[in-house]
Amino acid sequence: MDTPGSDALVGRLLDGRYQVVEQLARGGMATVYRAQDTRLDRPVALKVMHPWLAQDQAFVTRFVREGRSAAALSHPGVVGMYDQGSDGGTVYLVMEYVPGRTLRDLLKQRGRITPREAFDVLEPVLSALGAAHDAGLVHRDIKPENVLLSDDGRVKVADFGLARSALNSSGSNATQGVFMGTVAYLAPELVERGSGDARSDVYSAGIMLYEMLTGTPPYGGDTPLQVAWQHVNNDVPAPSAVVPGLADDLDVLVQTATDRDPDQRPADATALLRVVQGVRSRLSPSQLGFAPPVDLTQTLVVPTGLAVAAYAGASAGPGIPAPASASYPTTSLPIGGGNGSHPSGPMLLTPEQVPTAARKKQGGRRLFLGLTILALLAATIGYGAWSFGGRTVPTPSVLKLTQTAATAKLTAAGLKTAIGAPEHSETVAAGLVLRTDPAPGDPVRPNASVTLILSSGPERFAVPDLVNQTPDDAVGLLADVNLTVGVTVLAYSETVASGLIISTDPAKDASVKRGTAVRLVVSKGVPPSLVPKLVGLSFDDATKALTAKKLGIAKTGEAFSETVAKDAVISQSQPVGTSVARNTVIGVVVSKGPPLVLVPDVFKKD
Repeated sequence: MDTPGSDALVGRLLDGRYQVVEQLARGGMATVYRAQDTRLDRPVALKVMHPWLAQDQAFVTRFVREGRSAAALSHPGVVGMYDQGSDGGTVYLVMEYVPGRTLRDLLKQRGRITPREAFDVLEPVLSALGAAHDAGLVHRDIKPENVLLSDDGRVKVADFGLARSALNSSGSNATQGVFMGTVAYLAPELVERGSGDARSDVYSAGIMLYEMLTGTPPYGGDTPLQVAWQHVNNDVPAPSAVVPGLADDLDVLVQTATDRDPDQRPADATALLRVVQGVRSRLSPSQLGFAPPVDLTQTLVVPTGLAVAAYAGASAGPGIPAPASASYPTTSLPIGGGNGSHPSGPMLLTPEQVPTAARKKQGGRRLFLGLTILALLAATIGYGAWSFGGRTVPTPSVLKLTQTAATAKLTAAGLKTAIGAPEHSETVAAGLVLRTDPAPGDPVRPNASVTLILSSGPERFAVPDLVNQTPDDAVGLLADVNLTVGVTVLAYSETVASGLIISTDPAKDASVKRGTAVRLVVSKGVPPSLVPKLVGLSFDDATKALTAKKLGIAKTGEAFSETVAKDAVISQSQPVGTSVARNTVIGVVVSKGPPLVLVPDVFKKD
């Protein structure tokens, strides 16, 4: 977007309703203003089509389609569409005003953001895109400029100007062999065929995630078509190749979303959102908050405003991406690259498509911009020659290939192969290339050596046998195999002495990751016995009942009883159900039968 400046439209009342207050931003198709809806007394965002484009019915149709596409969606993550119309040749859309900034503004300020911040942006974007996909719409222009970050923390997706029905996306999305899109984020199928579906938005979201994590899009080139064809011919490099220290799961996530084969990507934004949430749940707080330190000794080249404008259409050279501060405009591209080559395609409009009056105004701009681009390219070429001392080639990506296949690919590129020490990986199978030095895409001289680091598979450790060990001993034994003590619980045991370990979870010999916490079950000794009911039992039966409970019995007395038979238990020393230790002796009082009665002397009585 261009920097807002003076504008004749500011202060005007459009259609007798919308008072234009100030210019907010300027893009390839339209200028966005803050306005006041005088009828409903609320602030709105007014998107006004450039006058010279309003003369082309194809662009007007596309502009109107944006309003209808956004209006068809009702989702908190999609910028609301209120109205559309024209006033004296001024074609406009009225949208929800979202005070804040774009993701592009954030990346200009920060360069790159942490994985946690990237997820905080990406998840609501995917939720909004999921709603669009469910409604049968494909956005087709996902990029940081179209992601709004409101002052109150909301994230919203804007600009459905290129949206198409998913039902029709299998047909041509182009006009006369030209496809509209933003080259830095275009899915390969859009470049080759001009058609795509929800998986094309998934690809663009993956590129945007790559840029949030690294600070730049993965590809650059002299022309938009050179950038676009890299999406077709190259695998997106791993973010950790640019920012060492990023988690492996982030590399896999980006590679999953940006697979060149649409069938290998998640089916739509909702499916990708589930993958993103799964990756986020697996990352540790330190991995989510990872932010590499800035090298303050490194020379920083800050492009001027004009240089940034030049970067928007062309980077410094092949393999040198445009800086994060650049803005990436929507670009028209010939479908399939014309005659199968990679020509230098036109930017938004060819001279024949631009109305005559506008063409005259743009002539001087083109000359000045062309000279600026040439100067920028010359400076970059000179810097490349100074840095690398001669011609260089980008390091081919051989990630996830076998050593044999990787060596063959490097040899075909005129490079040698060296083998480094293997490293463990949770995501790359053993024997495949985990990473290379130099990393994929890095410049390297012809015939130089590329070191392959092969995966030795997941790192796993066996849980040691801790049964009959003390918890203190377990701490050391687990530390020896890079594991830790987890939760400790107590339980009774018939066989393990009190204070010693009965069992572990995971069990002995289980294969687990480094740092896994092992749960210990520690013995409280033999379980206690519950005192049974003895009253009314004969002394012999009471003895048998207590013996079965591993308890003893003692006759502590005898007494007469009118209710308890002779030799049966009248009372017991421990109440029924009392929990007592094994071998506890229970005292009982045994009945002597009914009490004796003194017979009175009735001799010689009536």
